Amino acid sequence: MALLSVEEALARVLDGVEPLPSENVAIAEASGRVLAADLAALRSQPPAAVSAMDGYAVRAADVAGGGAELKLIGEVAAGRPFAGAVGPGQAARIFTGGMVPSGADAVIVQEETERRGDVVLVKGSAQPGKHIRRAALDFAQNQVLLRQGQRLSARDIALAAAMNHAEIPVRRRPKVAILATGDELVPPGTSPEPGQIVSANGLALSAFARAEGAEARDFGIAPDRIEPTVAALERMRGWGADVLVTTGGASVGEHDLVQRALAAQGMALAFWKVAVRPGRPMMHGRIGQTRVLGLPGNPVSAYVCAFLFLTPLLRQLTGRPELAPATESAVLGRELAANDERADYLRAKLERRGDGTLVATAFPVQDSSMLSRLAEADCLIIREPYAPAAPAGSRCAILKLG
Repeated sequence: MALLSVEEALARVLDGVEPLPSENVAIAEASGRVLAADLAALRSQPPAAVSAMDGYAVRAADVAGGGAELKLIGEVAAGRPFAGAVGPGQAARIFTGGMVPSGADAVIVQEETERRGDVVLVKGSAQPGKHIRRAALDFAQNQVLLRQGQRLSARDIALAAAMNHAEIPVRRRPKVAILATGDELVPPGTSPEPGQIVSANGLALSAFARAEGAEARDFGIAPDRIEPTVAALERMRGWGADVLVTTGGASVGEHDLVQRALAAQGMALAFWKVAVRPGRPMMHGRIGQTRVLGLPGNPVSAYVCAFLFLTPLLRQLTGRPELAPATESAVLGRELAANDERADYLRAKLERRGDGTLVATAFPVQDSSMLSRLAEADCLIIREPYAPAAPAGSRCAILKLG
């Protein structure tokens, strides 16, 4: 099977993927979820004209010239409206958030007044609407303020609450099951024997999927034997996974059994080699409606492939409009050699010069086993296949790492 371009491989990964069903959740549980429908306000905010300051509700015509003396007829606090009306020559004490009483059309701040019993001396003047937040200043009832496909932030939750929504329609979280494979792998916290390494992929990919709003479960490590690999895949499917992610065992070596184990589960293979560095031995297929991503075993390769392919897949499953991470422009901090037939994604540091120019400097060693460089990186520099040598200072495309 020939090497696929990154673009063609991504198109195959996303082909036929539909957003997951919607569900209603309590607003307290909606942060980070993706809206399944537009959300309209159930009320206006504010529902009536309210004071923006502490002071006195007055008729602007009574204080137009300054130096007015008004009779105090009542008090208005937030949540405690005044039942009467402000007539000519009258004023009502009002506090921030209090409903402006009938008849009043301005608020004089208390610093511009002097109180003498039930008489208010007004030093300043006011135009109609002064220090008043009109009804529906923020939003009006039935106004659509949050859109389908939007991932809800803390600010969105505040807005939805002000719109008077106790429940929010959201997409079901994708369930991502993750399995690392390899006799050489041991869990963190153990004492590796000679030839063994500590497994990081399961934990990293679980955290990655959760950051994209998925429900993730790490199914541990399967040895390089067909029976336990098949058994682990059956457990993953039994959990109801929407996406199966494996790391390692996706190549063609005699110990690389993942393809055989997935074939035993009925997987229809879409591809298993991509023209990308790091990450050439990446696999994709389907078992019914379950998507399968077989990522390389090298931890950096696994992360970069998850960034390029798992991110858009999870976003499409949740109905988000922006599928791929956004590409930005920078200049190179050091020269880069000519590229070969594979798209290259180079770990790099970012800095911003005094003139605002964004500079991306690739690490000199890009070995796909080096997690320390991945943790230190701010972005990936994208090098297209067969890109010519590029001097320092030339333009480049980057993907920022969150």
